[in-house]
Amino acid sequence: METTDAAFAFGALGQATRLDLLRALLGAGPSGLAAGEIAARLGVPPSTLSFHLRALDQAGLVAATRQGRSLIYAAQVERLRALLAFLAEACCDGDPARCGGLHRILEPLGETVRMTPATFNVLFLCTRNSARSIMGEAILNDIGRGRFRAFSAGSDPSPGGPLPEVLSQLKALGHDVAALRSKSWDEFTGPGAPRMDFVIALCDTLDLQACPDFEGTHVTAAWPLPDPAKFSGGYTERAMLLNELYAALHRRLSIFTSLPFGTLDRMALKARIDELARPLAAGARA
Repeated sequence: METTDAAFAFGALGQATRLDLLRALLGAGPSGLAAGEIAARLGVPPSTLSFHLRALDQAGLVAATRQGRSLIYAAQVERLRALLAFLAEACCDGDPARCGGLHRILEPLGETVRMTPATFNVLFLCTRNSARSIMGEAILNDIGRGRFRAFSAGSDPSPGGPLPEVLSQLKALGHDVAALRSKSWDEFTGPGAPRMDFVIALCDTLDLQACPDFEGTHVTAAWPLPDPAKFSGGYTERAMLLNELYAALHRRLSIFTSLPFGTLDRMALKARIDELARPLAAGARA
């Protein structure tokens, strides 16, 4: 980082409200916060907040993306890390023993950012929440264990629950199906609901504009896939189509879990996830 660049960034931080603002965004993690929520937390008028956000944005310390009618702001951790590295670059002429412990302050921060990946909540949506979204929940909870928590819901959940043949397929493939059920997306709204980082619709009949406001959602995407309830033919043909659907979803989610979440900004991440809506070859990779 150049000295003039660092000076501009440090200058943007030279105000108490901006420091509180940045600390709040760092606490929120990669999901960020809506501008209204930031204003409420800090107790500052929206016009004042906009002034400070603009200064931090110009310095590259925060970035905003639009989610529905809201602007969601997130701290740019890599930029902050570069500022810390700039300060420590020539620390005591390369002799850590003379730094009075500065290197011990900086190193754990870097290790924490690199070694402790965030845990993301992902909600899969479908109209009936009986097949595709159920598959997504089961697959991601297995392959993303420790980094992702998957949920599923529907706008008009099936009263009969998930399709029996879908549950049988998932069970045969080693997934735990005990907790899988068809449920309304209303369960994921309100103050007691888990906060979603990603919402992914899996059917082409779902109106994303009619989705509830999953407050704080990081990315909303659509991966339209065929509806197993409409599969025709005999048992063997239907089983083959189900296996193809499972394989397509598994490939997408394998790529999804391997994305470099720590190095992509919000818009770049959404673009990469949107790309997964395209048909994938069997050997496709991130």
